[in-house]
Amino acid sequence: MTPEGYEALKAELAELEGPARREIAERIKTAREWGDLKENSEYHDAKNDQAFLETRIKRLAERLRNAEVVKRGAGDGGAQVGSRVALRDEASGRTVTYELVGANDADLSAGRLSVASPLAQAALGRREGDVVVVRAPRGEMRYTVVALE
Repeated sequence: MTPEGYEALKAELAELEGPARREIAERIKTAREWGDLKENSEYHDAKNDQAFLETRIKRLAERLRNAEVVKRGAGDGGAQVGSRVALRDEASGRTVTYELVGANDADLSAGRLSVASPLAQAALGRREGDVVVVRAPRGEMRYTVVALE
């Protein structure tokens, strides 16, 4: 996981453990004051939201505990998690640039490619000038690493 991805998870966890948890507790308290809990939909909705929130908190805390944060430039000079890689498609000549990130940080529209993807898997460890071969359903695709940061 990139340092940015780790910090984003920490910030989300802090938000959920603080303001979000307090807001739901207040909703439950207010709904209890309305009386009969059997037919109190606000109370049941808040309790459901609380259960969802606590599950999310537990999962985030576990992900943070088990996370491996990879610092940029800590490798051997080849593409790694956190690297920005420019690849030229040998067939079309088109160049695409991606940041290689952990699966949880992936967002293709923002140019963040999961290292679990076939293209990223093929690019890991490669250097500028190396040819990357990806086997896809439509056949073999070849890319050249034209830039690496």
